Amino acid sequence: MRVAIGSDKNGFELKEHIKRYLLAHDYQVIDVSEKPAEDFVDSSLAVTKEVLAGNADKAVMFDEYGVGSAMASSKVKGMVTANVVEENTAHMTAEHNGAKAIAIGSGVVGEKLAENIVQYYLDTAYAGGRHQVRLDMLEKMI
Repeated sequence: MRVAIGSDKNGFELKEHIKRYLLAHDYQVIDVSEKPAEDFVDSSLAVTKEVLAGNADKAVMFDEYGVGSAMASSKVKGMVTANVVEENTAHMTAEHNGAKAIAIGSGVVGEKLAENIVQYYLDTAYAGGRHQVRLDMLEKMI
């Protein structure tokens, strides 16, 4: 699986930790911020572009709280990004919401929990079916 990752300066250390984790678990990592972006808008949009271009299957963004990256990314048509702080939400947003990316806040989540969140997210496939109606509704929004 190809996973795009990126962060601003506040999420950089956690991104680097998760990058090592992903590589150790044989994921193909597309790191859009080898050096930290000055702002979460820049890093989240770079990750979003990789996903929407089809270069990554899923993505993880990092900033201090996760909310900013999720908001910036979700502004891009066709993108669904969720701010996640625990494992169940990571699973459910992938399964029911078809989230193409998650955002994690380094000021909220520690390394071990971040590993668990990322693994739950990556291990969960989108269920489609009745959930697709909501995604179609989101796509029609301006």
